[in-house]
Amino acid sequence: MKTKLAALLLLMFVGTGFVSAQKFCYVDTDYILAQSPAYQAAQQELNNLSMQWQKEVEAKYAEIDLMYKNFQQEQILMTEELRVKREAEIVQKEKEAKEFQKQKFGVDGELFKKRQELIKPIQDQVYDAVKTMATRDGYAIVFDKASDMTMLYTNPKYDKSDEVLEILGWKKGGTGK
Repeated sequence: MKTKLAALLLLMFVGTGFVSAQKFCYVDTDYILAQSPAYQAAQQELNNLSMQWQKEVEAKYAEIDLMYKNFQQEQILMTEELRVKREAEIVQKEKEAKEFQKQKFGVDGELFKKRQELIKPIQDQVYDAVKTMATRDGYAIVFDKASDMTMLYTNPKYDKSDEVLEILGWKKGGTGK
């Protein structure tokens, strides 16, 4: 939605000749974030949590699968009452596994909250540095090359990602450009 609005505004400016009087540039937030040790550590922590929780989910489903296979083998010998009870146990375990999965990986799950806790402050730092650079250098528009807005061609002289890194005090590494 934001990118469509930005593209519409750009087209309006182009149509009115306003762009010729304005300065613009772009940054690559993926590149900038890749230079941050804090961001890399946060990403690693999120990956570790995700893998741990995924293993727990898989273990729960493996247990359910085993319960179901055992049930299939033994159901011929079960009374109706016992069969109904075992089916209910399997259904309950499935509900618990799905709830656990939703609790960890859902839209408002623990992984999302942890990502907000760890990543958002770093993204806010980058945004503030971009704002500082744009204000200092008089840029009216700053595009993000990493966003979903397609940039078919970019002239490197308008890439101000390294200036943002300087403002942040982060060193350039070999992981970006």
